[in-house]
Amino acid sequence: MRTGSEPVTARSALRMRFWLSIWGLLWSAGGTVAFALVGRPGWALACGILWLIVTVDLILVVRHIRQGPHYQPGRDVPPYEPDHGGTGR
Repeated sequence: MRTGSEPVTARSALRMRFWLSIWGLLWSAGGTVAFALVGRPGWALACGILWLIVTVDLILVVRHIRQGPHYQPGRDVPPYEPDHGGTGR
């Protein structure tokens, strides 16, 4: 059921983002090293920038996971109550 409040009450799959960030971290670090060793500085720089972006995303994901169920609800946390047309005050 769509209530129109999805952007406000949406929850991210932080555990999946964590593991995808780890995967991206490994590949971007490996790409940076590999391209630097074969003498491709442009590609090494591109992979290095991507490595930096993935690292920042990983830090943010870990921060949100550690903030608790408000940002990372488990199976014991019920979904948000849908808006039934009230003003919410």
